[in-house]
Amino acid sequence: MDRLLPGLAMLAFAAVVFVLLGIGWRNRLRRQSDVDPLPPVPAELGAALAAAEGQYVASTTAGDWLDRIAVHNLGLRTNAELSVHPEGVLFERHGAGPVFIPAGRLSGVRQESGMAGKFVEKDGLLVLSWRLGARELDSGFRTRRAEDKTTLLAALQELISAAPQADTDSGK
Repeated sequence: MDRLLPGLAMLAFAAVVFVLLGIGWRNRLRRQSDVDPLPPVPAELGAALAAAEGQYVASTTAGDWLDRIAVHNLGLRTNAELSVHPEGVLFERHGAGPVFIPAGRLSGVRQESGMAGKFVEKDGLLVLSWRLGARELDSGFRTRRAEDKTTLLAALQELISAAPQADTDSGK
């Protein structure tokens, strides 16, 4: 009996915490209901310029690494494969659906040590900055193998620098 009452109190406290977390996430979804739909993944993508397995950390409002984007499951951390194609970037997320970022919507890539509750060694995350409608977003990715990060970073920088030229040539 000495342990039963404190045990029940802890279970009740944990239940209240989980209910409050659920309410907070639901409210975030409601506040972000104006976020545009994700671009569709093209039926045919060119050959991958670079690819790596790792972890999709989250997408946040640009410059505010604590403001996760809840809609479209963009705020969920999942295992994923990131591939860079001439048409854009594809996150193949396990259990959360793919995220495709057209090359013309990418505005930058950088290395960070953390975002949205994920902190790693210095420059351990790749953070892609991009536009979804009127919103500027940052999406983080952590490669499983450190050597893959250098290859991805170079391919992403090349894609971003080539994208404005490609958009001009195509009349967009």
